[in-house]
Amino acid sequence: MAQAQKHAKPLTVVRQDVSLGAAGDLDFAIDLLGRARGGSIGPMLRLYRPQRTVAFGQRDAKLPGFSMAAQACRNLGFEPLVRKAGGRAAAYHPGSLVVDHLEPDMDAIVGSKERFAVFGELLAEALRRVGVDAHVGEIPGEYCPGEFTVHGVPAEPGLPRIKLVGTAQRVVAGAWLFSSAIVVEDSAPIRDVLVDSYRELGLEWDPATAGAANDLVPGVTVADLERTVLECYAERGPLVSASFASLRH
Repeated sequence: MAQAQKHAKPLTVVRQDVSLGAAGDLDFAIDLLGRARGGSIGPMLRLYRPQRTVAFGQRDAKLPGFSMAAQACRNLGFEPLVRKAGGRAAAYHPGSLVVDHLEPDMDAIVGSKERFAVFGELLAEALRRVGVDAHVGEIPGEYCPGEFTVHGVPAEPGLPRIKLVGTAQRVVAGAWLFSSAIVVEDSAPIRDVLVDSYRELGLEWDPATAGAANDLVPGVTVADLERTVLECYAERGPLVSASFASLRH
């Protein structure tokens, strides 16, 4: 089991309470990464509830069915975007929590794979604290498959494991960004848009693996997950708060 290392420097926690739009929210993370690289901001956690978005991977955008997949997203009220990182299409909405962890780091490439294991386990622990039987590892048939997927195990035997967290990382000279999207509430729209978009892309997957934390533990909210994620981070080192407005310049 990966163990999260302590952070010596305080992490600044910014709760984004105003959306910049689906594309704007993704672009702002890249802007913050540039600032971290330039030294104008230090280690930071940015937390927000995203707009209805399907983030396609670079490989998706090259498939013949991509334009139809993008239209399928729009038909269901999701904005299709192409992220700079790899992987396959992933969906999220205001029933999700996005956690962007940014750090200036002169050796950012060192430990990049280990971060997937460490932060995956941190998020699995946050889910366990709200009652989810959460683990790290790829599950059969999942959308946007990955070695370090955080998934939940249903209490009823025989039911498929459910993907709950997708993670992505961007590393540049002098800094890194580790972004996690946790699906907490209202899984049906996410499942529906993934079914339609993956069909148009011609990619096979098992829709039963798409779900939310409150499918496994009824009543769990985004606020609950935000609280436990910050609890887990606080156990690794000091946290300080800053307003989202302080970053808007």
